[in-house]
Amino acid sequence: MATSDEIGRERQRVSEQLARLDAERAKLADELNDLEIAERVLTQFGKTTGTIERRRRGSPARTAPVAREAPRARPHREAPTVALRDAVLRAVEAHRGGATANDVLGYLSREFSMTVRPNHLGMALQRHRRGGRLELRDQRWYVPRT
Repeated sequence: MATSDEIGRERQRVSEQLARLDAERAKLADELNDLEIAERVLTQFGKTTGTIERRRRGSPARTAPVAREAPRARPHREAPTVALRDAVLRAVEAHRGGATANDVLGYLSREFSMTVRPNHLGMALQRHRRGGRLELRDQRWYVPRT
């Protein structure tokens, strides 16, 4: 049964080669992690790292060789055509019976496609209140009576 002996030898050779590749992959993964740590340290202390690609937090490091891809272009997000201060005033004016902060947030996202952090909205509303352009009564924002 020479055939089963050849199969056994070939199987042994392939398993040894796989073991070598696994050891090399582990070694390269360790090197990659060391380089990423060094990159974070350098960027933390203000030195630029050149052409090192940035990774998002939580994404695993690549360990298998990957063909070089063309860099992906990030979609250019246009700046809103209306400033937040003006959009907030329009949102409050649109709600004749008074607007809560959540109403204003919804209006900004619906009408102007703006994503506004709640603390930024609160600051804009308070600036308008201090400037006399808005009033706060019963947890609702109103345009002052003239």
